[in-house]
Amino acid sequence: MMAHNTRAPNGLAIVAIIPARFASTRLPGKPLSDVHGKTLIERVHERVRGAARLDRILVATDDERIAAAVRGFGGEALLTSPDHPTGTDRLAEATLGIEAEIVVNVQGDEPLVDPAGIDAAVAALEADPDLPISTLSVPIRDAEELLAPQVVKVVADRAGNALYFSRSPIPFVRAGAPDPRAAAEEAVRRGLARKHVGLYAFRRAALVRFASLPPSPLEEAEGLEQLRALHNGMRIRVVPVEGDGGVAVDTPQDLERLRALLAPERGRNG
Repeated sequence: MMAHNTRAPNGLAIVAIIPARFASTRLPGKPLSDVHGKTLIERVHERVRGAARLDRILVATDDERIAAAVRGFGGEALLTSPDHPTGTDRLAEATLGIEAEIVVNVQGDEPLVDPAGIDAAVAALEADPDLPISTLSVPIRDAEELLAPQVVKVVADRAGNALYFSRSPIPFVRAGAPDPRAAAEEAVRRGLARKHVGLYAFRRAALVRFASLPPSPLEEAEGLEQLRALHNGMRIRVVPVEGDGGVAVDTPQDLERLRALLAPERGRNG
């Protein structure tokens, strides 16, 4: 188990919460999926334990089977309502009974989440006491990824605060018009294209406020929850990091790709 953090002289309690629900349209029981002898949720938890700036890690789940699995590998689980429409709502409920000034939302289907990214998101809140939310972005290095609607893109202002998130290829470079592919290639060439990494650090009060707000029109149009924050004037600092943003497991095919990716690890460990 992780040791308590003695790093923060300001006394902030920093807690990572991993929302994990059993029901999944495309991959039921996803958190309990086996990846070379470990469940998916254990794989995520192992990566989160590598972050240096956390005091505590919780798995917030709606299912006792997931909670039992987490306790089985030595983690801490909290049962929450099965009726939450989003992981952020589950996160907000989980914070009600715990001491936390900064809450990090780590997706339960991101088994290769970068611990350094977690630390970077937390550091942004520690550096700016007025900042409510932080998240991450990585470079997009090919036009195909920029054009893909399943890849969420983000543009930020000079201070690093998000201007907009979209499934569309943003920014659109006019020099490439009228061909969208040429515009995308130009955006990548100029280093303007950034992929959003769906990890968030919230100040506790910001999380409570966010969860109390109704969905915004742009959020509903794009299917992107973070647009609710921008719609309501809440700043989101986008911290640039390197890497590819990790691997999300949403389908059986994603799970097979993850198993193939981690197959060398299985060989090393017998």
